[in-house]
Amino acid sequence: MQHHFNDLDEKHMRRALELAWQGRFSTSPNPRVGCVIAHGEQIVGQGFHLKAGEPHAEVHAIRQAGAWAKGATAYVTLEPCAHYGRTPPCAEGLIQAGVKRVVAAMRDPNPLVAGKGLNMLENVGIETAVGLLEHEARSLNRGFLSRIERNRPFVKMKTAASLDGKIALSNGKSQWITNDLSRHDVQILRAESCAILTGIGTVLADNPRLNVRALPTLRQPTRIVLDSSLKTPESSHIIQDQNPTFLVTLSDDVAKFAAYPHVKIIRAQADNGRIDLADLLKTLADNGIGELMIEAGSTVNSAVLAADLVDEIVHYQSPKILGAGAQSLFRLPENEWALQNEALWQTVSVQTLGDDVKWVLQKKHAFQAA
Repeated sequence: MQHHFNDLDEKHMRRALELAWQGRFSTSPNPRVGCVIAHGEQIVGQGFHLKAGEPHAEVHAIRQAGAWAKGATAYVTLEPCAHYGRTPPCAEGLIQAGVKRVVAAMRDPNPLVAGKGLNMLENVGIETAVGLLEHEARSLNRGFLSRIERNRPFVKMKTAASLDGKIALSNGKSQWITNDLSRHDVQILRAESCAILTGIGTVLADNPRLNVRALPTLRQPTRIVLDSSLKTPESSHIIQDQNPTFLVTLSDDVAKFAAYPHVKIIRAQADNGRIDLADLLKTLADNGIGELMIEAGSTVNSAVLAADLVDEIVHYQSPKILGAGAQSLFRLPENEWALQNEALWQTVSVQTLGDDVKWVLQKKHAFQAA
């Protein structure tokens, strides 16, 4: 059914999307949702979902509107839920509040909802309309949608290199190729992600924390380490700092990590003696991981690219030149096909960060959240 929306509808839905964006650091595994309740031009209630287990966007907006919700229109970036989870159904709350009309940017693909929320509203005579700014709403929740629709996370790979495509000197030293602005931007990428994946080589070489330090956040992303032989030292930051960590391994020697309740061991499927990355993504989706950021070295980056599992690359380019002996960004076979054919990746955006350049690319003809 084709719905018709006016300029005022779009104005209020854009405000709802702005509100939903405010939850981008904290809502996972739940979607980012915003809600506006209005009588014509006048907004009487608004809110966004902040964190799983806490009130949904509609609840905040209804509470703010109070009696003014009666006869109003509610604009929601995602179909109101219709099931009892950690919180009551939002469709029921809108009915009790007495709204006259509900406009949703998109239907919820979650099988627990999937049209049931809209049906609940329609069954009591509330007018519903769907599809306003759906492109923007899907983009906002690309991780949630990928997890539900593809049973795997949306995978973004963060890379950083010198002007000549190097990531470290021959001795492994890499601090600092990019500048302070680029490194701060990476902190934002981490905060937006459900999890950050790296390899055991990075853990052994750099002992990274892979956490969010430059801005306040209600939750830290889960760290995921590809560690086939379970070589992660107990003394490493990711084991000692109490933030959630998954160790993905082919080893059965897991007893030494039993004393660390924040560490979860994932026994992976093997693929020619290596961790099966495609199968791992399904396991991560089952564990609530919707948006996965890869922040690793050339070995892991190359393996994930070769397996065609990357949806987006966020690349930071520095004007520094490290020289021929330095380590390269990827370790992939020479590819004559790439010279003769159209590029597989397309530019989404380019931004300067001081002297550095941030380049965002997405795979052509791949999963589109929008």
